[in-house]
Amino acid sequence: MNKGDLVKQLKAELEREIEVLERAARSAREAATHEESRPENDKDTRAVEAAYLAGAQADRARELGRALNAIEFLPLRGFREEDPIASAALIEVEVDGKRFHYFLAPQGGGLRAEMEGVTVQVITPQSPMGKALLGKSVGDVVEVRTEGRAREVEILAVR
Repeated sequence: MNKGDLVKQLKAELEREIEVLERAARSAREAATHEESRPENDKDTRAVEAAYLAGAQADRARELGRALNAIEFLPLRGFREEDPIASAALIEVEVDGKRFHYFLAPQGGGLRAEMEGVTVQVITPQSPMGKALLGKSVGDVVEVRTEGRAREVEILAVR
């Protein structure tokens, strides 16, 4: 699996999401300032609600922009079996008999990309999975608490 191709896919997905959010924020901002949004009485909050929505969408677009920047400039390196997991690691694990693939990045947790028929999910060092895997190596088994229960995670490969 080529990390450069993975990063390209993640960047494209982030750029799409940012574009959608920026468009939605512009639309909400226009709705908030349109003359038809003038309050009809003191209980009419349409303009205020549209302004809050525009602000939240713009904030989310900026957050995704930071994730895009972090992933775009993340130094990619290869890992050997004995290397500890660190940023830019592509990790294959087994949980409850199922295999999962993760890409450890400073931001962008939850993003997914399809590579060679495999779904790769971005995790961050702040996530439960990221915290558990950081610094570990192939062959290690760690316990991760997610969804209110502990799970054993075996590290199968790190690239």
